[in-house]
Amino acid sequence: MTRLVKCVKLGIEAEGLAEPPFPGPKGQEIYEKISKQAWQQWLTRQTMLINENRLASFDPKARAFLAEERNRFLFEGNNEMPAGYVPPKM
Repeated sequence: MTRLVKCVKLGIEAEGLAEPPFPGPKGQEIYEKISKQAWQQWLTRQTMLINENRLASFDPKARAFLAEERNRFLFEGNNEMPAGYVPPKM
C-alpha cells in the first residue's frame, strides 16, 4: 500500500518516499513531510546546482551549500535559479 504524506513543498497529499533519503533528523523530516515527486524535483535541482556551480560532492563547503539549498527548496518555497543560469536549448 502506498504511503501518503501532506507534502509541504507541493501543498498536496501525495505518495511519500519509501524510506528516509539519508540518516538523521533531517532525513526523517523529509521522509515525513516531502512527497516522492517533490524529492525528485529536488534531485533534479541538486544536479543543476552541482553542475552550474562546479561543486565537488566531497567538499564540506559544497555539502553545506547543498544542504542549505535543499532546505530552502523543499521547506521555504525557494525556486530561484542560480545567477547566470541559462536553460538548455531544445
